[in-house]
Amino acid sequence: MSLSLAAAIPRTSGRWVCSLSATRQRLFHSAAATRAAASPAQHLQTKPDYSQYGKTFDKILIANRGEIACRVIRTAKKMGIKTVAIHSDADVNSLHVQLADEAVNVGPAPTSQSYLNIPNIIKAIKETGAQAVHPGYGFLSENATFVKALDEVGVTFIGPSEDAMASMGDKIQSKIIAKESKVNIIPGFNGVVRDVDHALEISREIGYPVMLKASAGGGGKGMRIAWNDDEVKEGFKMAKTESLASFGDDRLLIEKFIDNPRHIEIQIISDKHGNTLYLPERECSIQRRNQKVIEEAPSTHIDEATRKAMGEQAVMLAKHVKYSSAGTVEFLVDSARNFYFLEMNTRLQVEHPITEYITGMDLVEQMIRVAANQKLVPKQEDIKINGWAIESRVYAEDPEKYLPSIGRLSKYIEPRSTKGQNEVRCDSGIVEGSEISIYYDPMICKLCTHGATREEAIENMKRALDSYVIKGVTHNIPLLREVVSHDRFGSGKYSTKFLAEEYPTGFKGHSPNATSLSQLASMAGLMHAKRELRNWAWGKGREALLKEDLQGKAPHDWELFVGVQGVDEKVPVKVHRTGRAANGEDEFEIHTPGLAPFKTAAYWPLESPLITNKFDNGEEVTLQYLDTLPLGFRVQHLGTKFDITINNPAQHALSKFMPIKEKASTTNMILSPMPGSVVSVDVKVGDVVAEGTAVATIEAMKMANVLRSVRAGTVKSVKVKAGDSVAGDELLIEFEDEAKDAPAKTEKK
Repeated sequence: MSLSLAAAIPRTSGRWVCSLSATRQRLFHSAAATRAAASPAQHLQTKPDYSQYGKTFDKILIANRGEIACRVIRTAKKMGIKTVAIHSDADVNSLHVQLADEAVNVGPAPTSQSYLNIPNIIKAIKETGAQAVHPGYGFLSENATFVKALDEVGVTFIGPSEDAMASMGDKIQSKIIAKESKVNIIPGFNGVVRDVDHALEISREIGYPVMLKASAGGGGKGMRIAWNDDEVKEGFKMAKTESLASFGDDRLLIEKFIDNPRHIEIQIISDKHGNTLYLPERECSIQRRNQKVIEEAPSTHIDEATRKAMGEQAVMLAKHVKYSSAGTVEFLVDSARNFYFLEMNTRLQVEHPITEYITGMDLVEQMIRVAANQKLVPKQEDIKINGWAIESRVYAEDPEKYLPSIGRLSKYIEPRSTKGQNEVRCDSGIVEGSEISIYYDPMICKLCTHGATREEAIENMKRALDSYVIKGVTHNIPLLREVVSHDRFGSGKYSTKFLAEEYPTGFKGHSPNATSLSQLASMAGLMHAKRELRNWAWGKGREALLKEDLQGKAPHDWELFVGVQGVDEKVPVKVHRTGRAANGEDEFEIHTPGLAPFKTAAYWPLESPLITNKFDNGEEVTLQYLDTLPLGFRVQHLGTKFDITINNPAQHALSKFMPIKEKASTTNMILSPMPGSVVSVDVKVGDVVAEGTAVATIEAMKMANVLRSVRAGTVKSVKVKAGDSVAGDELLIEFEDEAKDAPAKTEKK
């Protein structure tokens, strides 16, 4: 269903005031109900008594968007606090706008004109009468200037003080303070890097490898690892560009890169009365280009003594700067459990839900209470670890190319808890029909699962990923599903180099083994049989169907050859319809090589997105039905999409004569891998370039992407210039035909 909510929202003096129709309220609030069902309050081991305290605020404004804005709104509603959302022109129909009590348009789509526009946000605060502001994460959440602006108009910032944020939010200053606080630190240069020559001088003094990183930010943006002088030169340029685009600050710092580390962080919460708690650690070592992909809590690597030592150092650091609110102290930990201060994030962390899962503490609620000058009720001895939790960051991106994807969610169904234990939690800010735009981070959801043990949490994550239906954009579920199924992840023995080591040539999706191939083929055969039965029954009345079925006229035997994309040989599958099962479904017996013959009455309303079958070995497998193809269909199996062909014996015999269409070569072209804007074009017509030469840079969703020549050649034409907006697959640069480029190839040798 397509909605145009803007028409239903009256605009008053520059404000969008949400006055949704009853139907639309039901739509959006029912969409949010499944998220609320797994709120932190439902995982509390003990419910703290706050009755001795008065109320906190009447109304707060959330200076953010998407899933984190929705997350804050849910806790505020639980606490009886009214909420104000802000939004850009592009976000007028977004879920966080619909869930808030009021919403204010703060500018055009670009973040610099809306979500980073402090004057417009201050104006929204004054118009709505909000008493406090929760910044979420990203955007202005670690901007001391914003905190100062709020102080000047008498509005409470739900976060640390301006001084604490300025001290710890700046990575250069924070390392100096950490050293003064007797916190373990990594060797590095604790000052501002002036220019590329200065960066080279520092890097050589520290010794390679080094990490160049944005002083003002985090989240993997503005970070580069350099192993030599050339990589410092290139990394310095790219890190400064990303840092400026993401945080409005291009200062960099350089430190020693610890090889083969684990990234482990400590969540702290401090009040304004001198009380600070540390919570159990989170492991964030599954990373790609310094961006976290999967997190878990607690860590398999940390013992109780190390946990206590890390927690106590985090508390010392917080008390040193008189920190009050939620914050995260990040460490790098080596194989011997030596740990070194990395940085402090003076905000709510993206991965906070898994800490809430294992502690039962609502961190957003604690932030609001601390901002209202209330004391922390829990004591350090009250903090216990309840089970295990895992978070998968679901992004709209191509996991093979690691490039963002944009588009409208044509089909969107989030996984739900099925055990009655709230074992699945989806923190998202979208519904079916939402747009993933070029302007913002492409996160779809933070998918979290909980279990009494790590093994149970992993199994719950597998099931959740298998049943997560996302159509309309490319997503990274194939990578997430592959990682949580990997033996090395299961063992808990991994580091921040996991993805680079396990997929050295890049992630290519799931490659079926003998068992998973047989399971996929047998379920494809079952789906085909169910569809043929539906086609046979079309137009027949109930009595006629029963009569013909009793007479044996209904289809009951299928001899099939199932082709799976990427697998050379087709899998022979025999399906026999045996009758009706107790659940009223048709029952089938299926014979597939590699599996014992089994009977199934799997429930699959035809054309619905999910079908689940439990095999005789007890393993439950869920397929996603995506699209119909001329001789089969497209499914998603273990996270990866596969095109399935179904042939009868005659078709199978003739298929070997079918010609294979060759792919057109694009080696003489540089195409834009995604929609975005051109940051720079580094070549001109007539230039001779070597293979791997950087020829252009495209920016999308605040990430800079360097495009390189895939072969040596001579530039024939340049179609774009810096500042241009480009579409995905748009031609940017063209090279001379390879026959004309022989001199360039010779020169390369």
